[in-house]
Amino acid sequence: MKKLLFALLLLLSGSAATLYFFPATQLASLRLLEQYRAGLANEQLTVHNLNIHYYQGGPASAETLVLLHGFAADKDNWLRFARHLTANYRVIALDLPGFGDSDLPSGSYDTGTQAERLADILDAMGIQQAHVLGNSMGGQIAALFAARYPERVRSLALFANAGIDSPQKSELYRLLARGEPNPLVIKQPQDFDKLLHFIFVEPPYLPESLKRYLGERAMARAGHYEMVFKQLRERAIALEPQLTRIQAPTLLLWGKQDRVLDVSSIEAMQPLLRQHSVVIMDDVGHAPMLERPEESALLYRRFLEGLK
Repeated sequence: MKKLLFALLLLLSGSAATLYFFPATQLASLRLLEQYRAGLANEQLTVHNLNIHYYQGGPASAETLVLLHGFAADKDNWLRFARHLTANYRVIALDLPGFGDSDLPSGSYDTGTQAERLADILDAMGIQQAHVLGNSMGGQIAALFAARYPERVRSLALFANAGIDSPQKSELYRLLARGEPNPLVIKQPQDFDKLLHFIFVEPPYLPESLKRYLGERAMARAGHYEMVFKQLRERAIALEPQLTRIQAPTLLLWGKQDRVLDVSSIEAMQPLLRQHSVVIMDDVGHAPMLERPEESALLYRRFLEGLK
């Protein structure tokens, strides 16, 4: 493993020409380095003829954390966050069906269907109970899973979850209501930089060549993401009626400056949850685990430790 780390460091300290001409190689090297730091291995299994990819790490005998990414995202969203959890927990970060490296099923992508797929995936892994955490779309899937399978969820954490009719409408909601393009779907190279500024208060630094590569990769899936987003809207499942069925202690964590899903969603959720705690992070956008990985992981760990 030390030799692998040394090789990665050599790659990452390579010339600007390498970065410019081979951004895919640079990205793969960065991913491997982050996996190493987080103590995660890239694994896969087949569930109902779907190849599902995921990261797994931490003590096999420890309590299990299942991490679910949001729309048009993947398991990499959790790498820096998971780094602060794998010492004490078994961590599983999934590529949900239709995202990341996992297969694209031909059926529906509504959050209810994905919640049932999650149940099947955990069955295939032999996981009967877990702490479940989700961001955005993944948060709605996590909440639906907790409502449908309360006996399987030790705790629930929702990071800016979808599915709530928020009292104050988000900027994304207003844009779509006016018929403007969806900023979450990349259709032109320049859209990727706009997306970063839409998601984050302070976008992470990325070399232009890497931005261009990531933008092109997202553009290649634009048609798929548009289809998924259309299904999410047309087959929307209101989360409010489901929240009363959730028995697990629940953490609601939101970025105060979230432009995708408004923080006022918390106001609608609090009266419907049996046991909940709330954290609102200032100067943070829609993805706390990416924008403030260490801080958000510490907040989550405190929530978990408070359950004991």
